[in-house]
Amino acid sequence: MFLTDEQQAILNGSKGETHAKVMKTLVMYGETFGADKLVPVTSKYNHLVTSFGLKMMKPVFQLMQQLIDAGAVSGQQFSVDPRPVDKNVPANFLQNLIFNKIMYATQESYEKQLQELGLMDTDAFTCACYLDQVGNTPNQGEVLSWAESSAVVYANSVLGARCNRNSGIMDIMGSIAGFVPNFGLLTDEGRKATWIVKVETTKKPEAQLLGSAIGMKVMEDVPYITGLSQWIGDELNDENKAYLKDFGAATASNGAVGLYHVENLTPEAKAQGAALIAEGAKVYVIDDAELQRVQDEYPVIWKNPAAKPKLCFVGCPHLSLQQLITWTENVEKELKANGKKKVCIPTVFTTAPKVKEAFEKTEYAARLKATGVILSYICPLMYMNNPLCGSMPVITCSNKLRTYTTARFYKEDEILAKITKGV
Repeated sequence: MFLTDEQQAILNGSKGETHAKVMKTLVMYGETFGADKLVPVTSKYNHLVTSFGLKMMKPVFQLMQQLIDAGAVSGQQFSVDPRPVDKNVPANFLQNLIFNKIMYATQESYEKQLQELGLMDTDAFTCACYLDQVGNTPNQGEVLSWAESSAVVYANSVLGARCNRNSGIMDIMGSIAGFVPNFGLLTDEGRKATWIVKVETTKKPEAQLLGSAIGMKVMEDVPYITGLSQWIGDELNDENKAYLKDFGAATASNGAVGLYHVENLTPEAKAQGAALIAEGAKVYVIDDAELQRVQDEYPVIWKNPAAKPKLCFVGCPHLSLQQLITWTENVEKELKANGKKKVCIPTVFTTAPKVKEAFEKTEYAARLKATGVILSYICPLMYMNNPLCGSMPVITCSNKLRTYTTARFYKEDEILAKITKGV
């Protein structure tokens, strides 16, 4: 790997032993993936994936403290993934005990470390840092050092920024050094599509289901999607950004997609069109039957598959402001149609703290509260990842949550029916 004089000097210890170790880590990481050089991180803010003070992560906390003590703090301020605990989310005594005294007992001290390292705001905890209210929205072409998979795929695809699917801790390393290895999705060649996905459905496909199908088919490759604009148009408005947010999260979690192109919609596809398609690209056709096949093959891993749901999560990744408004209207409408005033299943909508703050200034906040739905900033995945909560029959319309936990997936209209009818 070629290093500039500045980079070589840091590796040789010009900024001290800790900075040298950071640089060595990045060089070894780059060499592993065949990077030819290190390139500057150009975004204003970074985003870290490791947001939870999980007691078993003691080596991470020790590493963070070593960085702080050496003054090797982030060269950028950063946002971070959601908090794992919220007292407003339903939990029994034993669950609360495990959350607060065992699993996430070090949450408070870890958040202090994050602040010392460069946290951009005490409420900058969300997996959807690119939402307008959060303020961490990269520009097209900017080079990032992110790790959160759903944020990486959104930044690459919808915003046209450049970032590899880094691991946790590598994100802060890149931000401290100010450089990341040049390979994969940072390169023009690495951003070419090796799959053509033809959407041939008879109606607008469910974002989470379409993303799941594509992710499981192409895995870590880059797909070029055609036929979708007939259902969502060719404008990156709030509705379509929310659609692509959920779609991308499913491609990234059900597969390992870090970038997708949508014909006539995403920035690089609009600018370059079919020139983005690599020679010999494979073809995958998605119709109604294919989406149904994908959903039908999801495993049901509840202890009792016939159990009645005890909890519903909506918002993984976090809901946008417009999604919160739309969900509020839809829940109200369905409750009225079913002759009910409150949801029949305990339901939690999750969003970024800054989005929650903006939502609570609207008339919809009181209306949502009247339906019995709880609004939280929590990470549903972190809530579910323990034996007590994992054994609960939880439903969701998030394919990411379905993939990483025992939660059972239903499409959005199915979720609406279940929480408003109780069936």
